[in-house]
Amino acid sequence: MDREIEQAVAEVQQLCQRVREQVAVEVVGQSEVVEQMIIAMLCQGHCLLVGVPGLAKTMMVQALANTMNLSFGRIQFTPDLMPTDITGTEIIQESVETGQRGLEFKEGPIFTNVLLADEINRTPPKTQAALLEGMQERQVTVGGRSRPLASPFFVLATQNPIEQEGTYPLPEAQLDRFMFQLLIDYPTESEELEIVQRTTGSEQTAIEQVVDVEDIERAIGLVREMPIAGHVAQFAIRLARSTRPDENSPEFIRQHVAWGAGPRSSQFLVLAAKAHALLHGRLSVGYDDVVAVAHPVLRHRIRLNYAATASQVSADNIIDELIQHLESTSSAGLDNSSTTNQDQCDQSAKVFRSADTGGA
Repeated sequence: MDREIEQAVAEVQQLCQRVREQVAVEVVGQSEVVEQMIIAMLCQGHCLLVGVPGLAKTMMVQALANTMNLSFGRIQFTPDLMPTDITGTEIIQESVETGQRGLEFKEGPIFTNVLLADEINRTPPKTQAALLEGMQERQVTVGGRSRPLASPFFVLATQNPIEQEGTYPLPEAQLDRFMFQLLIDYPTESEELEIVQRTTGSEQTAIEQVVDVEDIERAIGLVREMPIAGHVAQFAIRLARSTRPDENSPEFIRQHVAWGAGPRSSQFLVLAAKAHALLHGRLSVGYDDVVAVAHPVLRHRIRLNYAATASQVSADNIIDELIQHLESTSSAGLDNSSTTNQDQCDQSAKVFRSADTGGA
């Protein structure tokens, strides 16, 4: 039983390690961001990458897609982009055999496995909204007919936070569709030196495809079946609910937050924590797994008020303080021993054994 569990977990770890190694062939550093992107993909979630120009946001997405045997599409968002440029449209075609004319649907770039939405905030809200149905329901509706998207389907969008002229902030409804908001920071001095040495020389390296669709779907299934104790799930829910300013919220929440995260954040916290535990070789989810994914899940779902802006309090500051508050008031004790009871072990064994049989 234990061997089967360990083997299934090890296979997922090796899969993700192969992806990380291949991404590192083109992208220097940003290992934490790459891991968070992998977690989102294993949860069938979408990512919004935020960073100043030149930090390899687009290259990172392309490199990740190139490691997988998945179709890849890219949309460069511009002010004149139309919704049909994303979803596709019906065009009039004349039949060669009969000479009759009829409407034929021409698929847009959204019909792919991995979609790069580059500089998504450069297009008007009408066009941004064209992604909403696809991101949530994995389908698009054109001409009164719904068409399913490829499976798996991931949207990895990039955004420049410092340029405001000619940009359109993403509506809250679309921000909430993104599982993670990832902040891309500057490289360290040693990483920047390696970047310069790689990009100014004559040596060229190519990324290899190391993951198949079957591997990804199997890993996605294992994440969904990961056991989680009730008190850990309750901690994730409390973390999400505590971001909402009401009479039961901590004082710093009522002082700095206009409105907090919705129920979708609770779902994503639990799912992401499951994937994080699996990637790190744990057989059940602990408090540390929830804390590890709290910032990317919550930071874009917390709307700060004027008092927070005037005090230069960020969403990440709020999340840090909230985690400390919950840790200090939790009666369960955040020991994160990662120990499962016998029922959880039996459940894990059943899940991973059936997955191994199905993948054989």
